Amino acid sequence: MNRLKHIRHLALDMDGTIYSGGTLFDSTRPFLALLGELGIGHTFLTNNSSKSSKDYLAHLRKIGIMADADQLYTSTQAAIEYLREQMPAVRRLFILGTASMRAEMEASGFASTADSPQDEPDAVVVGFDTELTYARLCRTAYWVSRGKPFVATHPDRVCPTDQPTVLVDCGAVCAAIEQAAGRGPDTVLGKPHPCMLRGILHRHALAPEELGMVGDRLYTDMAMATKAGAVGVLVLTGETTAAAATKHSPPPDLVLPGLAELGERLRAARQS
Repeated sequence: MNRLKHIRHLALDMDGTIYSGGTLFDSTRPFLALLGELGIGHTFLTNNSSKSSKDYLAHLRKIGIMADADQLYTSTQAAIEYLREQMPAVRRLFILGTASMRAEMEASGFASTADSPQDEPDAVVVGFDTELTYARLCRTAYWVSRGKPFVATHPDRVCPTDQPTVLVDCGAVCAAIEQAAGRGPDTVLGKPHPCMLRGILHRHALAPEELGMVGDRLYTDMAMATKAGAVGVLVLTGETTAAAATKHSPPPDLVLPGLAELGERLRAARQS
């Protein structure tokens, strides 16, 4: 594929692309080593806002991947940047998210309001809350029903897992809030919002055609690549099947079984 010849950097989805749940794919470490040999940079990109950047880097180290802070970009970071740029007057947030997510937003200068009708926020932010309680879900719906600006970190309905369960994600929780409060999010960040890739383009001074987006989902990873003008590479190690990929419009630039095959294509492109 000719477009691979111009790739200088890869945005790598995490769950479903480099690992599943807590299980690292066998091809991941050899693939990352190959990127180093080829002089191709990489950033780990995830919609999962349940962990802070610090916690994600620790999680990657635990499964055998060493990464620096500038090699990670999460939907929480996108939300922080969005609020700073688009809603500069907003400081007080009711955050439906984990303690880890709330701590990252607080460290970035936002105040997290309590579950109380007297502690009024400027806006509501909903993420992937693996510590979700009914009371906080109800408080979120209350503030949304009162007209507070409503920002979702990402649209994913479920989170991939290698366990026998369904992990209800941010998009599904937002759907419940919409049914209860009568309105959905004003803004949904994370993939496929192109802000997730624009941050990487700016950080590394890249043209869109020099960036590849590698992921396992059509409606987030590949849709974002299309919106941002990046090269979309779908791997079949997560949510999407080959049959679904053939029916998708527009189709991904490349559909491959996994990272090992992508590595082979990148090496061949460099040698051609």
